[in-house]
Amino acid sequence: MMRGAVRALIPAAVAALALAGCSSSSGGGDGADPGKNGDSAPSKASGSAAVAKGITLGGAGSPCELPVTFDLAADWKPQAVTVEPGSDLAALGEQGPVTMVCEVDAKPAGNIGYLRVWQGKASGDTPRAVLEAFVKADPNAGEATYTEAEAGPLPAAEVGYTVSGELLDEPKTEHAFAVTTPEGPVVVHLGGLDSQEHQEMLPAYELAKKTLKLG
Repeated sequence: MMRGAVRALIPAAVAALALAGCSSSSGGGDGADPGKNGDSAPSKASGSAAVAKGITLGGAGSPCELPVTFDLAADWKPQAVTVEPGSDLAALGEQGPVTMVCEVDAKPAGNIGYLRVWQGKASGDTPRAVLEAFVKADPNAGEATYTEAEAGPLPAAEVGYTVSGELLDEPKTEHAFAVTTPEGPVVVHLGGLDSQEHQEMLPAYELAKKTLKLG
């Protein structure tokens, strides 16, 4: 499938997510995004200094109020997400022990993809355990590589992995990191249309990881 044809599928995926009961205060999300260059190694931060800073997300009064705060790259647009229990496709907004609570759209900054924030209930699970459960809950995930990391001052776990699927010409790369907070675990995940888009968006992901703090 040509990359342009897959781009055309994104609005339909957004509509499906909204109708599924994953409603947000101002929008939806992207669906399966095809890719290339399936390198699953965790990201190495060269990026956060190379991207201009936008707003700080997560605090009271921000578009998404979270147990943590972190800086967004300039022009990335956040939206709070509410997953409606009992809707036909509510599972789109749930993955393992966490539920989607915020997504940040990269399109205004020139890329096709989202930085998504997922939150779970308070538990004794470690960041690594939360992240492993998150990835395991995606049936299309593979080639996962986990590392111990830091998100701002907090201990974290990070994973790089690939995602395959019927709409994908070849596996695409995704990254996520997890931290634990008194209000429950938080997973910050970066997808993208394909691995090229993902690579271009990594500086924004690294900025979020570097600047993360407890809210």
